[in-house]
Amino acid sequence: MRILFDVNVPEPFRRYLTEHIVDTAEGKGWARIRNGDLLDNAERGGYEILITADQSMRYQQNMAHRQIAVIVLLSNRWPRVQLRIEDIRAALDGMKPGEVREVSA
Repeated sequence: MRILFDVNVPEPFRRYLTEHIVDTAEGKGWARIRNGDLLDNAERGGYEILITADQSMRYQQNMAHRQIAVIVLLSNRWPRVQLRIEDIRAALDGMKPGEVREVSA
C-alpha cells in the first residue's frame, strides 16, 4: 500500500510500516500545500492512504469522490502515537477510497 504522511505525523512511525511504501509530504516537496491540494497531489501520485494529525480534515474536505482514504491521528506526539501503533495499523486494514478513520492517541 502507498501511504503519505502529512507534515504533522511523527517520522519515527514510518519504521513500523515497513511492509508499505511510505513517503512524507515534506519529502515530496508538499509541506506547504493546503489539504485539498495535498489530497489531489497524493491521488495523482498513486497514494492510497494519507495519515495526518489535522483533525479538521474530515470537516474541511468532501471525501465522497476521493480515491484516497485518510487516517486522522488525534495526537501527533510521538510517545502517544507509539502507544497506538497497532490501532493505527489495524485502521489501515480494509480502508476504502474516500473513507476517513480517526485513531485516538
